[in-house]
Amino acid sequence: MNRNGILVVDDDSSLRRVMKMQLEEVGYEVSVASDGKEAYGMLQELQPTLVITDLRMPTSGLELLARISREEIQTTVIVITAFGTVETAVEAMKLGAYDYVTKPLDFDALVLVVHRAMERQSLLEEVRSLRSALDQRYGFESIVGRAKKLLRVLDQAARVAPHDTTVLIQGETGTGKELIARAIHQNSRRRNKDFVAINCGAIPKDLVESELFGYVRGAFTGALANKPGRIESADGGTLFLDEIGELPLEAQVKLLRVLQTGELPKIGASMPTRVDIRVLAATHRNLSAMVEDGTFREDLYYRLAVVPLQIPPLRERREDIPELIDALLKRAKKRHELPNARLSPGVLQRLVSYRWPGNVRQLENVLERLLVLAADDLISEEDLPEELQRAVAERGLLWPELPEEGVSLEAIERELISRALERFSGNQTHAARYLDISRRTLIYRMEKHGLASEPHPEMPTRI
Repeated sequence: MNRNGILVVDDDSSLRRVMKMQLEEVGYEVSVASDGKEAYGMLQELQPTLVITDLRMPTSGLELLARISREEIQTTVIVITAFGTVETAVEAMKLGAYDYVTKPLDFDALVLVVHRAMERQSLLEEVRSLRSALDQRYGFESIVGRAKKLLRVLDQAARVAPHDTTVLIQGETGTGKELIARAIHQNSRRRNKDFVAINCGAIPKDLVESELFGYVRGAFTGALANKPGRIESADGGTLFLDEIGELPLEAQVKLLRVLQTGELPKIGASMPTRVDIRVLAATHRNLSAMVEDGTFREDLYYRLAVVPLQIPPLRERREDIPELIDALLKRAKKRHELPNARLSPGVLQRLVSYRWPGNVRQLENVLERLLVLAADDLISEEDLPEELQRAVAERGLLWPELPEEGVSLEAIERELISRALERFSGNQTHAARYLDISRRTLIYRMEKHGLASEPHPEMPTRI
């Protein structure tokens, strides 16, 4: 687009000539056309920032404007109309014209309108540029990885994105659940509206309902004014409920109502507030096991899991690790202005073979730590953090090669449960969550393996 270009369209040759001269004197590049048909032919080649067109011509300005609007040509249009025919100008505004001027022309007024139109077009270009950058950052193409498990999830997410279907994104901490949610939003019909992310686990339990649903003045002591809830702020856009498994049961009931009816029950309000939202939820917890335990409502679970997406952990897509390292390292090098930093082959091998319990987030943090703490540009194995150094000795301890003579599944299960209990000092709830089973199932299996009464002294965390 010619950022300083103007196309003047008028069948009056003397007026075209004067307008061209006046506008060029204030610094614009001006081309002229005698009617709408000629102007349309020039648009693609010249790509002017602004079109100034008379409305009454053999091929009218209204026809030209309608075509520009229909084909979404990125230019701003000012129309010229005779004094006393403002109704036609109003019609032009409905078709997308930015402003109008009347004949006989006041050239000072015309220049002022042109300046304003140019500023507007500049802002529109900036918005489009920011939108493009956002698409690159949060579009599906921005998610690094070629593993089949990941590509399957991305394909499902891309298919569901244009629809207002509720999506439940499940995966371990650090796998990129919010990144997937933002990509879904960016590829939805709500992309120009707000994406409101709420971490349900970060809100104190006694404030959850007021924060999410809002309240009216006088609803309780200290409610001195109406307060819209976080859910209401997503009206028209996308609501992302991160760590939905941490939401208290009382709030789950109200959220279910929002999903079922689109009505927001504000605290103290006699009537609910209508909201139009698309809900995406995410959790690292096993919600079906929580339903079994009675800590998560079954009806809410099925409302959320219309389309469930399971993000694979990094250890299940090791082929993606080198590409991830390259992308994350480039980003960190640019941020810290360390363009010459590089990894030694030994470090790269260690990073690829590590199990990454914290997934992509842990990998990103480790790379940044290596970058800023390394003694020189070449990052060596001595620069690796302790957990990666220790992992070499422990690699293969839990998952050895299968022996030819076979294994005892009962013994492996007993060992896994015992070590999970050791890891969490006997805390059954934490151990069950770690093993991705319900607490009831854990207790049953502990009794089965005779582990119910065994002491579990505090042990150091193992990788």
